Amino acid sequence: MEKIVDIIESIAHEKGLEPEKVKEALKTAFIQTAKRVISDHYDYEVDINEDTRAATIFQIITVVTDDAAELEGEYPEAYISLSEAKDLDEDVEIGDQLQYEHKLEDYGRTAAGQLHREIEFHIQRLVEDELYNKFRNKVGSIISGRVTRVDGAQNTYIEVDEIRALLPMKSRIKGEVFKAGDVVKAVVRRVTVDKSEGIVIELSRTSPRFLEELLRLEVPEINDETVVIEHSARIPGERAKIALYSIHPKVDPVGATVGVKGVRINAVSEELNGENIDCIEYTNVPELFISRAMSPAIISAVLIQDTAEGEEKKAVVVLPADQKSKAIGRSGINIRLASMLTGYAIELQEREGAVTNEAGEIEEEKEGLDSLEALFK
Repeated sequence: MEKIVDIIESIAHEKGLEPEKVKEALKTAFIQTAKRVISDHYDYEVDINEDTRAATIFQIITVVTDDAAELEGEYPEAYISLSEAKDLDEDVEIGDQLQYEHKLEDYGRTAAGQLHREIEFHIQRLVEDELYNKFRNKVGSIISGRVTRVDGAQNTYIEVDEIRALLPMKSRIKGEVFKAGDVVKAVVRRVTVDKSEGIVIELSRTSPRFLEELLRLEVPEINDETVVIEHSARIPGERAKIALYSIHPKVDPVGATVGVKGVRINAVSEELNGENIDCIEYTNVPELFISRAMSPAIISAVLIQDTAEGEEKKAVVVLPADQKSKAIGRSGINIRLASMLTGYAIELQEREGAVTNEAGEIEEEKEGLDSLEALFK
């Protein structure tokens, strides 16, 4: 086929693909067409000549002995006897492979139509593979797109680079309402390939990763890794806690993240539908980290309990009675977030000895709490 190199360059430019990948896709299309219109029992190769800018299809023929059974088999055209091969080339040996040229033009309109379908199919697959790899590398990163529709189940469909991404209702912040035409930011949660729907990009606005990536966009110190996000926890649309530390002694991680008069953290909060964000300085001392995570409550002491390997880590937090409501938070939100952030199941012990679990429920006084409290005095 003439001018195949021009076709490769044209497709590569139009689709934004690498010419070498387009070249390999077209070779595959030629081979599949040959298998369909000639025979799928033979092997083929395609040579694309850069000088003549043409493509040539060759059938591979294997050299065998003169009395080989394959010569009398079901597909003798795939083989040639050694004596016949030597008439063509004196240097051939048994097992060598010769090439026999086929011209698709000789197979009429059927071959032309089949080649056209094969080229379309393989180029489309190449485009999909490129898009899949592109978005797979963006998992955990923020992308933005325009809402195309919202279905009856309140799933939001967003167009991103000509690909339709899905923001499920469960991954949408409580209270958010989108309509066609809105521009929405979200983090890429996962990318899959469905046989019927092709590439499926699932987005999320409720994951802690979305909060972290928004902070990375808003806070230069986080973006250049002067300030590092160690942990984060969210109850989407209500409240979040984020643990930070600085690798530079002169940079305050909390101050840098909050910004002057809270301008940075407020910008992130606004994107999260008014979600309150607590910034906490991280420490690898668990007692101190838990104490900070319980903010705004003032903690008297923290005791890490011994647990067996594989069991949930537990901590008892002692605090004045008037700090209990702050420690628990509305509907238990503060203690739940502190537990999520630190990785410890937290129990609250008031001075009077009552114990409150991380769900904000008052439990019966436990044995030994009086002696435990004495350890903290």
